[in-house]
Amino acid sequence: MEKSHLAKPTLPGFYLPRRGRRPHSPQKVLADKINSIKQKSLKQIGEIFNGYFPAHLLKQDVSGPMSRKRFFTKENTFWAFFGQVLDADGGCKEVVRKLQSYASVNSLQIPSSSSASYCTARKKLSENMLFDIFTHTTTWAEQESTDIVLNHRRIIVVDGTGVSMPDTVENQQCWPQPAMQKLGCGFPVARICACFSLNSGALLSYEIGNKKNHELPLLRKQWSTFKNGDIFLADKGFYSYYDLTKFLNKGVDSIVAVARRKPATKSNCIKELGPDDLLIAWSRPTFNKNLSYSKETWQALPQKIFLRQIRIRVDQPGFRSKEIYIVTTLLDSEVYSKDELAAAYLKRWEVELFFRDIKTTMGFDILRCRTPEMVRKEVLMHFIAYNCLRRMMHESASKQNSELREISFKGTLQAVRNWEPRLTSKNLTNKERFRIIKDLMTAVVSNRISIRPGRSEPRCKKRRPKPFQLMTKPRAIMREIPHRSKYVAKKGLN
Repeated sequence: MEKSHLAKPTLPGFYLPRRGRRPHSPQKVLADKINSIKQKSLKQIGEIFNGYFPAHLLKQDVSGPMSRKRFFTKENTFWAFFGQVLDADGGCKEVVRKLQSYASVNSLQIPSSSSASYCTARKKLSENMLFDIFTHTTTWAEQESTDIVLNHRRIIVVDGTGVSMPDTVENQQCWPQPAMQKLGCGFPVARICACFSLNSGALLSYEIGNKKNHELPLLRKQWSTFKNGDIFLADKGFYSYYDLTKFLNKGVDSIVAVARRKPATKSNCIKELGPDDLLIAWSRPTFNKNLSYSKETWQALPQKIFLRQIRIRVDQPGFRSKEIYIVTTLLDSEVYSKDELAAAYLKRWEVELFFRDIKTTMGFDILRCRTPEMVRKEVLMHFIAYNCLRRMMHESASKQNSELREISFKGTLQAVRNWEPRLTSKNLTNKERFRIIKDLMTAVVSNRISIRPGRSEPRCKKRRPKPFQLMTKPRAIMREIPHRSKYVAKKGLN
């Protein structure tokens, strides 16, 4: 009788060995499911931005706090932090809810609702590692940042802004609140001076100081950002004989608004290059103790520098200044016309829009972290995410032959927020994932904004604020105020 070649029946819960392999144990099956969460639930945002910086920066450390194999590895924690600053809510609980929703969709055990593990892992991220990633997000801008005006030279626009953070003892010591506010009634305020590429909008460098730091000393810490041939563009807050001289020594030209000096006239200029265009000479300022540099540094400055003064007439409604005087070290009027220099300075307003994208659109205006160490990491992560979104906008514009300034930053952020959950499905093939990302890039370009130069909008609010009282005492003291009924009885009011 011939032997049957049919497979032997198996009992429930047992697996028939194939080709000599042992069946997977229940522990192995559970470990595979947990590994699936680790690989997909936190890194779907990385499917979009993973190619914007080297992958080796997120590899597991050989030794140190991020060397152990935990649920929140270095890579998972980074992408969780990255997604947190892009979320509309921006809280740590948002990250935990993402994990729980992913586990529920894939029929896995739902993790705990506590955010303690994530917050602990976030503290272990190295600030140096985050700074290296930020540096890599700025390299693409060096190749795509030359403007079509001013002889195709890179224009770096500089400005400062302020951000507030939770009122903790550590934050107050590092970034104290304004002196006019009572103790316990204000918030720590940090001052940030940043350098942007005017053409691409990428943030190239930054420095953080407190309310006592002027923006000029913060700019001087970023001189390495400027290279030979660059153009420095800023408002009158950066008007300084010392800084213009130092930039000239580095081969960097400047365009700055005039402040604290009376504009030159035809009678005291060296030469009239054209209407409202004068060649002038600045003498070295008199030394005094209020200067931010030493007397030896002052003595090393040249006795005189030659500049070009241009008067810009503003006839558009809504502009506060009717006349603006700017000075520049670009002295050749044939290569750099007056109109080109005036147009370049009027573009300086775009740095205000860059800060609006970060502070208002990304929610950077009010930080969340309670220690200076985590505040610096939060600042870094916001700037990393901002540069990644800017690069996505640039790549989308290049593929669709569109103008970068016509793409909405807020629309790009909204597209990323809504496309990200679609990448969590474990059944997606590489072809489908590539198609989804391609559709994302197309959606970024589809929402274009119209360029409306000279638009006038009143700086006022229509919606009235809630009529709550202002905090004039610490909250703990205000809680001890007697109830209003006792106040009414005391005054004899009914």
